[in-house]
Amino acid sequence: MIDGIPFGMSPTSDINHQRIATNVGAEFGIQLKKYKSWNVYLPVDYKVSESCILQPDVLIVYNEIEKDFLDFPPSLVAEILSPSTALKDKHCKFQIYEEQQVKYYLIISPDKEEVEVYAIEDGTYQLKQTGREFIYTFSFDDNCTATIDFKERSGKNKNH
Repeated sequence: MIDGIPFGMSPTSDINHQRIATNVGAEFGIQLKKYKSWNVYLPVDYKVSESCILQPDVLIVYNEIEKDFLDFPPSLVAEILSPSTALKDKHCKFQIYEEQQVKYYLIISPDKEEVEVYAIEDGTYQLKQTGREFIYTFSFDDNCTATIDFKERSGKNKNH
């Protein structure tokens, strides 16, 4: 729901979309395992306001979510583009995450096999890295870092 208008995201994401979300979530989970207070979630409702509820593909949050939804900004959000959601993910959600000061926003394009990494600097998102095969180190609060190799995480499954 954005500005009180429900946006149905059905049908369910395709298998490639789900595989990418699982791989990205798992990779962050492995990297953050040694930091006890950091958690990775796959689709969870993020209640920005009474009139805005989003459901990012992957979220990273400091501490546990104690309600049935997240009601504070996550530290990282990843959205995997699909033809039906790409415009909302690249514009509307981009602006909302930026306004909420979500530290990192990843936009993953399965069709282009690319990842865009945005980070908040001086209150706005700056594109930090884009491409098909790269390694990026995310720095979170509490001296927590996660170094992610996107080579195998962003593209289509080459074995099928």
